[in-house]
Amino acid sequence: MVTTADGAPAAGPGGAGPDDDGKRFLLDPYKDWAAGEGIPVHYDFGHDLLTLETAPWDRYDARGCFAHTHGMGDFMTNYVIEVLPAKKTRPVKHLYEAFFYVLAGYGSTTVWLPGGGSRTFEWGPKALFAIPLNCTYQIMNTSGSEPVRLSCTSDAPLTLNLYHNVDFVFGNDFEFPERVGDVAYFGGEGALSVYNKDSVKVQNVWETNFVHDLTSFRLYEFEGRGKGSLNVNFLLAEGTMHAHVSQMPVGRYKKAHRHAAGTHVHAVDGEGHSLLWYEGDAEFKEFPWRHGFMYTPPFWMFHQHFNTGPRPARYVACSLGSRRYPFLAMRRKSAEGSGAVSVSQGGRQIEYEDQDPRVHRKFLEALDRSGVRSQMGDVFDEDAIRSLPPEALTGVIRTPVSTGPAV
Repeated sequence: MVTTADGAPAAGPGGAGPDDDGKRFLLDPYKDWAAGEGIPVHYDFGHDLLTLETAPWDRYDARGCFAHTHGMGDFMTNYVIEVLPAKKTRPVKHLYEAFFYVLAGYGSTTVWLPGGGSRTFEWGPKALFAIPLNCTYQIMNTSGSEPVRLSCTSDAPLTLNLYHNVDFVFGNDFEFPERVGDVAYFGGEGALSVYNKDSVKVQNVWETNFVHDLTSFRLYEFEGRGKGSLNVNFLLAEGTMHAHVSQMPVGRYKKAHRHAAGTHVHAVDGEGHSLLWYEGDAEFKEFPWRHGFMYTPPFWMFHQHFNTGPRPARYVACSLGSRRYPFLAMRRKSAEGSGAVSVSQGGRQIEYEDQDPRVHRKFLEALDRSGVRSQMGDVFDEDAIRSLPPEALTGVIRTPVSTGPAV
């Protein structure tokens, strides 16, 4: 404790005395900012972003809410912006990176570029775009009858907690011209790069600022996560945030894996569910999904995505650490392909042959309900799994022994 010359407790910075010490430590500037924005702060494992309650948000002159999750981690967050028919937001800029996924409606975004000039692009449901760092932008609803909703995934917690000065984050005039990229990127054009070409860990990266429609965008084979899996990585606005779209074919599912917190997974189309569990758990957590649903797997929690519907299913995942700027050591390993390495070999993925039989049993039961046939008889003896007695489907969830350290 700091004391005066006579031994009495001294006032702290700003005149705070000893009774105020509890207010000066263990601070979280991001959460304080979110609580002070005057809009609902929803907190759950995941959310249906299409139905969350919103309220007037002065910062955007629109409606909004925060969609906080148990797995958001230290760096990433999500909020929803709702723009009423024929309205537009006020111009906004900020020092955190942000990806926008269009949940519903039609509109346009104007971005004012460093050095002068602007670009305006139009979008509809299931478009994805990024705002170059600290550029001023404005979102307009071009419909006269329907509201628009956008999901914004950002690294606002990282930025606000680093600087803990709201005016600096939202009122800084510094420009980042290198973040703009080719101006054609605002029209949906881009550039494809490929590395790890000669392995199942091939990485296809599409560099752009705007994707018109995630449901029809071309994806590429990514057998490392399971037969028939398709994938593409996005590098948006030369950022340190990452996004990728993955697709599961009908009657199949992804291999289980785990990673750091903060990956916001949005269902784009199709029907299915995800199973999640920690090593040592005896029960799965199940999260159903369809377009509008978003959740974030908590740190080091195994999760696995299943397509149980009659058509291919896609999702988009947004997180910290792009393929160009991995930022985190664990994300760098993923960018190198280690995300598709088996737990038994020091990786983070559970191979089909090592997974608990309850996983496939649940999948088969879900297919029975939806009337879809499994296409995974090439991997599993499905008759044997269907005939397992109840006692074989209880207890701690089977997980292969990790050779560690898994990064």
